[in-house]
Amino acid sequence: MAERTRPIVAVWKFASCDGCQLSLLDCEDELLAVAGAVDIAYFAEASSTLRPGPYDVSLVEGSVTTEHDAERIRMVRAASKRLITIGACATAGGIQSLRNFADVKDYVAAVYASPEYIRTLETSTPISAHVPVDFELRGCPINKHQLLEVISALLAGRKPQIPNESVCVSCKQRGTSCVMVAHGTPCLGPVTHAGCGAICPAYGRGCYGCYGPAEAANTASLAGAWTALGADRRTLHRAFRTFNAAAEPFRQESEAHAEPHHPG
Repeated sequence: MAERTRPIVAVWKFASCDGCQLSLLDCEDELLAVAGAVDIAYFAEASSTLRPGPYDVSLVEGSVTTEHDAERIRMVRAASKRLITIGACATAGGIQSLRNFADVKDYVAAVYASPEYIRTLETSTPISAHVPVDFELRGCPINKHQLLEVISALLAGRKPQIPNESVCVSCKQRGTSCVMVAHGTPCLGPVTHAGCGAICPAYGRGCYGCYGPAEAANTASLAGAWTALGADRRTLHRAFRTFNAAAEPFRQESEAHAEPHHPG
């Protein structure tokens, strides 16, 4: 009997901090099993071995911020049977999508001594805005256990079992009292996708929305609850302008609370 061919996997970086790729390397005990089950052909963060495609699966971290990015992601998609985006940058544009609400030329001029040499797009956009994506794994950074589930599901030929409930469910599962109800602490948990294990509420802090909007997120209702707790317009505007600022529900809610003279 012929030996079964291992799936060929590639890991790609676009505009990002590398945190989601590091989540894969942080799998520690499980990493050897993963490495033994797949053939990692391209992973610049971990190896100097960079083989050309085609690839069975590509894991993509980061957003598209330059014309070169846009061209490169099309090449990655063409070389990949399946493309999985990992992290807030790849799924929603990331923290760098704050440029979408301003003039990027102002940022470039403030950061670079010779801005005339910088070539960048006006916006930071998710990978799905440029090519078809087979699965999105959210988080800033992603949950390594969820990443292992996605990889295992692909190897087994099944759909990944990633929960789509809000962080509130995670709080109940770990027995954490609601920080909004018990302490009057503003929290994005009711509208945020689960995945972090509700770490912040477990330590008495409100959720920051690292995993992006949950399915059917009622952001307007939550904003009303925050207002009842004393949050002002500026606080609400800033709360929805973080890691997933360009994700549609968060973008719409932040714009609803923008100052009249500053519509962005």
